[in-house]
Amino acid sequence: MKHQTLDQLQSVADISPLSPALMATRAQRIERWAELLDRNPKRCLVALTGTEHLHPSVRGEARAAESAITVAFDDPLLRASGMQSDTYGEATRFFELSDWQLHEIVCSCHAGATMQAGWAAGRVRRIINGSKILAWLRKGFMPH
Repeated sequence: MKHQTLDQLQSVADISPLSPALMATRAQRIERWAELLDRNPKRCLVALTGTEHLHPSVRGEARAAESAITVAFDDPLLRASGMQSDTYGEATRFFELSDWQLHEIVCSCHAGATMQAGWAAGRVRRIINGSKILAWLRKGFMPH
């Protein structure tokens, strides 16, 4: 392999800036999701119905067009970071959420058939804040 300077490479190739950094950590992905929801806080989103009552195999495939999960999936950066669909199961995998955590964000039993994006953003951020509190408690009470 031959080493060349950037100037030398520019004479033989189109050099473009690096693509935006991908969302590598769980916290980055979740915060990005909350930011996307906050961009249009009054936007009406569709809730998923009765996620806690669905059989796990069906729950994983559950989705609703124009849901909070769809907002995340519509983002090119989250898709480039590995989000593969706007299903409930993919959201649990990609954002590393438990069923209970995602249920708290997207299920109709908390918000009715629809919700405002700003409300959903607050629920998403609770996950981040809850994780920080648990980490702080573990650090303070666990032996080193």
